[in-house]
Amino acid sequence: MENNESIKMTFPNKLNYSFMVQLFVREIAKKIGFSGDELDQIDIAIEESVSSIMIHASDEENPTFDIICQKIPGGIKIILKEMGIPFDPERIKKFELSKVLDDLSTSGLGIYLIQKVMDDLSFHNLGPQGKETVMIKYLPGVNAGKHQDESVVEKQAPGIITEKIEYDVRGLDEHEAIEVSRCAYKTHGYTFFDDHIYYPERLVAMNRTSEMISAVAVTRDNIFMGHSALLYQYPEDTIAELTFVFVNVEFRGQGALNRLVDYLFKVPKKRELRGIYAYAVTNHIFTQKSMIKFQINDCGILLATSPASWKFKGISDDATQRISVALGFRYMMPPVAHNLFVPLHHKEMVSKLYQNLGVTHNFIVPSSDSLEYDTPVSIIKSGMNELEGCAEIFIATYGTDARIQLRKILQGFCLQQVSAINLFLKLKDPLTFWLTAEFEKLGFFFAGILPETRIGDALVLQYLNNVNLDYSKILLVSEVAKELLTYIRAHDPNIID
Repeated sequence: MENNESIKMTFPNKLNYSFMVQLFVREIAKKIGFSGDELDQIDIAIEESVSSIMIHASDEENPTFDIICQKIPGGIKIILKEMGIPFDPERIKKFELSKVLDDLSTSGLGIYLIQKVMDDLSFHNLGPQGKETVMIKYLPGVNAGKHQDESVVEKQAPGIITEKIEYDVRGLDEHEAIEVSRCAYKTHGYTFFDDHIYYPERLVAMNRTSEMISAVAVTRDNIFMGHSALLYQYPEDTIAELTFVFVNVEFRGQGALNRLVDYLFKVPKKRELRGIYAYAVTNHIFTQKSMIKFQINDCGILLATSPASWKFKGISDDATQRISVALGFRYMMPPVAHNLFVPLHHKEMVSKLYQNLGVTHNFIVPSSDSLEYDTPVSIIKSGMNELEGCAEIFIATYGTDARIQLRKILQGFCLQQVSAINLFLKLKDPLTFWLTAEFEKLGFFFAGILPETRIGDALVLQYLNNVNLDYSKILLVSEVAKELLTYIRAHDPNIID
């Protein structure tokens, strides 16, 4: 083998394959030049690391793991990649021989053995790609030193707790960020819509800059229960998304979700917060009921925004089509009445949605003079969420090229196979009154409203890119949402009756 050349194989997470994994690695190690005791030591490392993976296997159906053997200068690098639960390398538990002699504990023994027989051992969380164990062994005579990282010993998940327990809800301590990632994995696997949640270091950084405000629930004996957060999606935002809300299955029924969200409503904010919005999935009704309880009221329905593969552990739902969401909003400051230029053909529905949010605005019909543009060049901001397969477009300023530029952006997203594209139009701009119908000719159709966005109160349109959608599978709770879905379906150009 040449240096940096590698070979990869995939094995089932089953103990009876352990010997085959050892044979695979042993044969490659032989080709690199290992023999005798060194091969036996590599066998020990593989046996211990593979056993750990199989004991703490992924929750996925028919889980597998990859093992990669790479020739490096003077030795071999062995990488085991798998989709098991995230962990914090800083919490690796050290095996102490003296304690074994005292209490017969073998906790940490497997990691201790690997460290003894290999020259380097490290662990890495890879976000949605899972995690990896990396081992390095050098040929005799190569002085590489020892890497003395310790390893995490995973704890068995406790059973469902039925009795009421005492716990605290507070802001996130930075060392708890790993527990947030672990909890996200336990409740959604690696299918969560925003991969920030799987990187503890990102969560710490985002909380430090107030881009995110995290709340955690922790038992009195310091066991992590759950998490929720307010996330400012854009630097200029004065509204935040209520997101990353999950409670470990064993602690459901303790009221933690209600207390977590209540904490976020009341905690002092370093950034201006005019309102909170949230997306409640429609393949089951539980999230929507929670939003109603939090007075986050329906103002839109965004179709097919998330993959059908998104998991909700402990909840039965229909996973046969992309997931649609109900969009809700709650004012955090007393709303001020605005003059809004709502297109006449959507005026009645927009009025109902604002009433549902508890505010009444003045709907103005602009004069024909408002059709004149202030600039030839539009200011359009857009972004895509690859994990979700959806995108957002905000038109901040209309130029004479607005329709042409929007078409180009739309075509670009369609070529990238983005499934759902949401368009936000500034309701304080009289051109929205006139141009909405032009944009609908491109295939956009009504989705709802969202107050106080980065462009002010916005009319939301949506576009579906070759999505097969069965409206009857969209489950809704509130009467407003049900009426809105009927309205959206009537305006969906993809419906052929």
